[in-house]
Amino acid sequence: MMGEFNRLVVQQMDTMDKLLYLQSEIERCRKIESELLKLEEEAKADDLLAEIKRMNEELHEIQKVFETQTAELIRVYRSSKICT
Repeated sequence: MMGEFNRLVVQQMDTMDKLLYLQSEIERCRKIESELLKLEEEAKADDLLAEIKRMNEELHEIQKVFETQTAELIRVYRSSKICT
C-alpha cells in the first residue's frame, strides 16, 4: 500500500513540474507578446497568442490530471490508514 502511495506522490510531483514549467512558459510568451505589440509586430503577436492559447489548453488538461492524481492519492492514503 505504501509503495503505491509513494508511486502516486512521485507521479503527482512530475505533474506539478509540468504545471510549473507550462505556467512559466505562458508568462514568458505573454511578455514577448507585449513587446511585439509595442513594436507593432501584430502578425507575430497573433502567432504568439495562438501559442499561448494552446499552452493554456494544455495547462487546463494537466490541471485535470493533477486533480485526479490528488483524489487517488487521498484515496490510497485513507485506505492505508484504515489498514494500519
